[in-house]
Amino acid sequence: MLHVKRELRIGASLVGLLAALGIAHALLERRADAAAREALQAPLFEVDPFWPRPLPNHWLLGSAIGVAVDARDHVLIVHRGGSSLNERTEMSAATTPPTAQECCVPAPAILEFDPAGTLVAHWGGPGEGYEWPASNHGISVDHKGNVWIGGNDAKDAHVVKFTRDGKFLMQFGRQGKSGGSHDRENFGRVAKIFVDPKQNEAYFADGYGNKRVAVIDADSGQFKRYWGAYGNPPDDADLGKYDPDAPPAQQFRNPVHCAELANDGLVYVCDRANDRIQVFQRDGRFVKEAFIAKRTLGDGSVWDIAFSRDPGQKYLYLADGKNEKVYVLERDSLNILTSFGDGGRQPGQFFGVHSIATDSKGNIYTTETYEGKRLQKFVYKGLGPVRMPDQGPPWPGASSK
Repeated sequence: MLHVKRELRIGASLVGLLAALGIAHALLERRADAAAREALQAPLFEVDPFWPRPLPNHWLLGSAIGVAVDARDHVLIVHRGGSSLNERTEMSAATTPPTAQECCVPAPAILEFDPAGTLVAHWGGPGEGYEWPASNHGISVDHKGNVWIGGNDAKDAHVVKFTRDGKFLMQFGRQGKSGGSHDRENFGRVAKIFVDPKQNEAYFADGYGNKRVAVIDADSGQFKRYWGAYGNPPDDADLGKYDPDAPPAQQFRNPVHCAELANDGLVYVCDRANDRIQVFQRDGRFVKEAFIAKRTLGDGSVWDIAFSRDPGQKYLYLADGKNEKVYVLERDSLNILTSFGDGGRQPGQFFGVHSIATDSKGNIYTTETYEGKRLQKFVYKGLGPVRMPDQGPPWPGASSK
C-alpha cells in the first residue's frame, strides 16, 4: 500500500511539474509574441471626434461614397443626398409637403472642408452640357486641381471632370452607352479615378459593370489601354458567388473598386468581392497579389486604399466596409501590421467605411456609405509599437497607453 501511495505521489508530482512547464512555456510564448509586436513599428492614429464642424442650413449627408484631399490639404467628399436619406426622419423638411418646420434637407453633392474642418465650398449635381451620374461614386482631385466624378448606376457609362469650384470641363463616355469591358469609348459604372501627374493619364476602376482597369489621356480623353485580373483580357462572364476555398479567380469580380498609382509606378487595384489587392505595372503587367480577410463574403473586404505620405509610401491603408475597419499594411510585402475601427456609429467606429484618403501630414480621412453617412478624421500620431493586431476604435489617448 505504501508503495502504491508513493507511486501516486510521484505521478501527481510529475503531472504538476508538466502542467507548470506547460504554463511556463505558454507564458514565454505570449511574452515572445508581445516582444515581437513591440519591436514591430506601424503608424498610429486617433480619431478626432470634433472634426468636421457641423454643416450649416440644416444640411445632412447621404451615403458618403468618395473622399479626396487636394494640394492645400482641403478635403472634398461626394455623397448621394436625398436618394439615400430617409424621408420620415432625415429630410422631412424637404418632402412635398414638408412634414417638419425646419430640419432637414440634403447637402449639395460635393462638399469641401479646410484643414480645420470648416465647410468652405459646395456644389454639384445636374447642369448644362454634361450628364451628372445617376448614382455618383468616387471623387478624385488631380495635380491640376481638377475634380473627377464617376458613377455606379446601371446607366453610368461615363466620367465627368470639373474645375475645383465646379465649372464643367469634360465628359468621357456617354450615359447609357456602355458596350462592356472591351469598349474603347464608354465605360461601365466607374467606381474611382486616379490621375498620374507624371504621365497625365487617368486610371479608371471600371468597375461595377465592367471588369477592368481603363487608362485614358487626362486632357484629351484618348483611350490608351485596359486590362483585367492578372493582366488578362477582361471577360464579363458571371463568375458566380465568391468561394474562399476555390482557386483564385482569373478575372475581377464586380466591383473593381479602386485603381491607385503609387509614386514608384505600381498600380494597386481593389478587387473588392474577391477579397484581394492586385498590383500591376503601369502597362498592366501583373506583379503580385494579397488576400485580405479572405473568408469575407458578400460585399468583400477590399474597398479602397490610400498611401502613407512619406516619400517611399512605406505603408498602405485599406478600408474594409464589410468588417468595419481600416488595415495598416506594409506596402512592399502587403503584410497586415495592425488595424483600427469596429462596427458602430460612435467616433472611431464604422458603418460601411467606403473611401479613404490621406493628407500631407499623414492624417487619414474616411467616408461611410449605407447608414454610416459621415466623414471622419484620424489624426496621425507617429510611428509606435504594434501592441495589438486589432486596436478597436482609436479613441484619443489610446495610442499612448
